[in-house]
Amino acid sequence: MKTTDVIVVGAGPVGLFLAGELRLGGVDVVVYDKLPAPSGESRALGFNRRAAETLGQRGVLARLGEFRWGPMGHFGGVRFDLGMLDEDHSGVLGLSQARTEEALGGWLADLGVPVRRGREVTGLRETPEGVVVTYDGPGGPGEETAAYVVGCDGADSTVRALAGIAAPGHEATRGMYTAEITGVALRPRPIGERLPGGCMVVCTPVGPGRLRIVVHDPSLPARPTPGALTFAEVAAAWKRLTGESIDDAEPQWVWATGNSTAHAEEYRRGRVLLAGDAAHEIPPLAAWGLSAGLQDAANLGWKLAATVGGWAPEGLLDTYHAERHPVGTELIRNARAAQKVYLGDDAMDPIREVMGELLAHKDAAEQAAGIVSGLGIRYAFGAGDHPLLGLRLPPHRELALADGTRTRVGDLLRTGRGLLVTTGDSKAGELAEGFTDRVDVVTGTWITITEADTGTATDASAPDAVLVRPDGYVAWTSPGSADDLAEVLGRWFGTARVPQPAGR
Repeated sequence: MKTTDVIVVGAGPVGLFLAGELRLGGVDVVVYDKLPAPSGESRALGFNRRAAETLGQRGVLARLGEFRWGPMGHFGGVRFDLGMLDEDHSGVLGLSQARTEEALGGWLADLGVPVRRGREVTGLRETPEGVVVTYDGPGGPGEETAAYVVGCDGADSTVRALAGIAAPGHEATRGMYTAEITGVALRPRPIGERLPGGCMVVCTPVGPGRLRIVVHDPSLPARPTPGALTFAEVAAAWKRLTGESIDDAEPQWVWATGNSTAHAEEYRRGRVLLAGDAAHEIPPLAAWGLSAGLQDAANLGWKLAATVGGWAPEGLLDTYHAERHPVGTELIRNARAAQKVYLGDDAMDPIREVMGELLAHKDAAEQAAGIVSGLGIRYAFGAGDHPLLGLRLPPHRELALADGTRTRVGDLLRTGRGLLVTTGDSKAGELAEGFTDRVDVVTGTWITITEADTGTATDASAPDAVLVRPDGYVAWTSPGSADDLAEVLGRWFGTARVPQPAGR
């Protein structure tokens, strides 16, 4: 007998965010994690623009406190000016993963989602009722049955292995050492300092008196033994490359990893799904993996909730793999390319110079920025010529409502439901009446803020009406989409409910 709707395995940022998305969709969800408590280790230091927008449209970004945005972009260490672009592609920098997990944990607590720590999954078995998950927990072995299980348990995913999902990739060719330390002062090298022989060191402040250091050296083990690295080895490697002693530093944690990649052939097999590093392992590089994982969760969460809730149209859950697997393929390709440029020896200098010249041009910089920021992701949502179709609707776009108040698109998406925005002349709202239990309908006027912020003006470039999925992506516009709104509503939001007679 099913005891919960969904078990999410892994209490990292991806698993926590997915659990919150599912809860917003009315799902009974629980998170398992094998660690007895959060590790406090900050593998990722921030996330890209699109991930920040996604957290923002659920109210999580405001829980993070103060952080900084990166004013410059780079691809593989080749810098380009984000200021020349029409949109802001800057990402969040220097924010420890531990702080992100803490903010997400607070959000889940408010939503009433339990996180059961110290539970290590040991088996999966599908039955007609769902998936039986066996585990070792603080009270000994146990089992629980869920309608679905989602593995957000990292590159060495137990869920992926138990489900028998293959994840081919590229073997590691070089390794790196990472440590967070206190008690010493070092010169910051936040984007990395390239050294002879394809070596590099990185030093990033991550809090008062706390530094993240990274050592890239081709002589380091490409496939390190998990848990075997000592701080003395990190300190010796740092001194060998920089001449600086950090022997007196207090290590908070250390980590050794290689640059292998892996990509799950299936993001869904029956009632088992994968997200984040469990679906796509990439070399550690500017938090690309975390950013993509948060987008996996945003794409999957509402679709799985619709499936559990019984209103999903046929095939909706399969669109998760169809949309996100190609993104994973490009993510791995782009990360491998960026790593070659970033860590290559002097032989790569001519390529870096040419890239720098190209990225001084707006079109090239916009392409590179779209890769790094995630704003370039476009899903195939049907025929049409509107430039927003298939892209995310910028969450900072504002509407003037009939009562004179103003609101942002990101705030309207806070509920985790679909969104139909219409102008006063649009008839689209009438077609959506049968979907108002799944789609919020808002009527207003698109506005732009004047340069002096002394008034507003109508934004003539905005569509008369726009349908936005819960993950923030534009599924239909008027004018611009070739498909009828009724057909698009049915494609993403199922069958319209029958309106009840007045007084019922």
